[in-house]
Amino acid sequence: MKKIKYLYLTLLVAILGCQDAIDIQQPGRITLDVAFRTVDDLSRGLNGAYLSYDLVNEIAMAAAYTDEVGPGVASGGQNFTTGFIFELNPLSSASSTFWAGGYLQLNRLNRLLEGAAGITPTPEEEDEYNDIVGQALALRAYSHFQLLSYYSTDYTNDEALGVPIQIAVPSIADQPLRNTNGEVYQQIEDDLSRAFSLIQDDVSATRTFVSKDFVLALRARVAAYRGDYSTALPIAQDLLNRYPLATTASFPDIWLDESNDEVIFKLERVLNGPFDGQGSNGAVASGGWVGNVFAFVNASAGGGAFFEFGRTLFNLFEEGDIRRTAYLAPDAVVSPDYENTPDYLNDDVLPVAKYPGSQGQFLMNDHKVFRSAEMLLIIAEAYADSNNLNGPTNSVAATLKQLRDARFGTAQGLDAFNSQQDAFNAILNERRVELAFEGHRWKDVKRLGARANQNIVREPLDCDQFNACELSNSDFRMTIPLPVIEFEGNPGLREQQNPGYTN
Repeated sequence: MKKIKYLYLTLLVAILGCQDAIDIQQPGRITLDVAFRTVDDLSRGLNGAYLSYDLVNEIAMAAAYTDEVGPGVASGGQNFTTGFIFELNPLSSASSTFWAGGYLQLNRLNRLLEGAAGITPTPEEEDEYNDIVGQALALRAYSHFQLLSYYSTDYTNDEALGVPIQIAVPSIADQPLRNTNGEVYQQIEDDLSRAFSLIQDDVSATRTFVSKDFVLALRARVAAYRGDYSTALPIAQDLLNRYPLATTASFPDIWLDESNDEVIFKLERVLNGPFDGQGSNGAVASGGWVGNVFAFVNASAGGGAFFEFGRTLFNLFEEGDIRRTAYLAPDAVVSPDYENTPDYLNDDVLPVAKYPGSQGQFLMNDHKVFRSAEMLLIIAEAYADSNNLNGPTNSVAATLKQLRDARFGTAQGLDAFNSQQDAFNAILNERRVELAFEGHRWKDVKRLGARANQNIVREPLDCDQFNACELSNSDFRMTIPLPVIEFEGNPGLREQQNPGYTN
């Protein structure tokens, strides 16, 4: 009984002293007015915000939870109890990784923007100041869209629940609920409009800083996800005109970080940088070198590949296609009769070589966020949506031929489609090949699978042991659950959990 009384007394003291504890102003505490006093401070803050952005988690998610990869020759069981069995729940690392990462980005950007509001630049600093604010706004739009793309059930429904909008530094007492997709999209467009007016016209040759073209590329992607192709088409066409597709000679150099052909924006990775290191070997919560999503040592048959090409994906790559040369390890072992080989794992070895490494470091490469090839494929979607399927110009067939001509280096045949469904299926297959291992596949099946009559389908030899060979495009796991850790501080969100999940 005495112990219980002492416990009550302790709790009472803690509760009464709680507010005092929260209100303590520690000596030396760095507030916004101290952290951001000059335009140079803002520049350093923006560089810090860039460090929040990384595609490794997205690439790992789209690989392991779809039909992009199967177990590799050096598999140690990576993703056997998660992606390969399509296991997603509010405790999954995928659930918390994208949520925590996205709101960390927004927090940093909002602190920067609030700091910027308290600074008056000199006339000489005004262009740089505007450019910093514009980049921050564009990144804030990108972060909101990334969050929505994982946690919204239906990109095309403005009334569906999106994610909580965050455009201010939150207090410890804030408990925001989910905004609708329409509200999130409006915030994204508001930020992009302001960003476009502020970002300076000069574009870095390295493509590693947000530019006006980053804003346009994001607008095109957002519009395509919404099904607003009248907006997406002219933007995508403008970017494709100004960022022409790479030649077959230069295309492999993109993945060696030796060419910026058709790259609109990328995240740069350098030796001794914060992302130079081994990650968690294929886990969605991994980090480090992007090639480490697929292999332990290097992108070769002997490099410890624990993930390899899923066979249903590899079967779409044709001889003579430069993408096959660039994405597959040169010493791969391609079995001509893999379905009947006595030892599939060792007789059909297809290591992913899209991220072979750069600057002398195996598996470390820049992350290509926007490429003009994606813009071309958005154009194809727009033609399919408007039922412009066939013909030598302004059609799905003509647009896909343009991409294939560039990738084969010779004129390819012109397809003829019998229906919109056939056209969307061809587009989705071309996206599988062109954008393989860039983090798109899971979202692509979610948004286009129904129109293409296409699901996530694995080769039985890659998946029979998991009894998880297919995931329907309408399955509830095509949307990530809100993470259970968020409910502890924001219990109202528990009632807004995505369908199919229990908290």
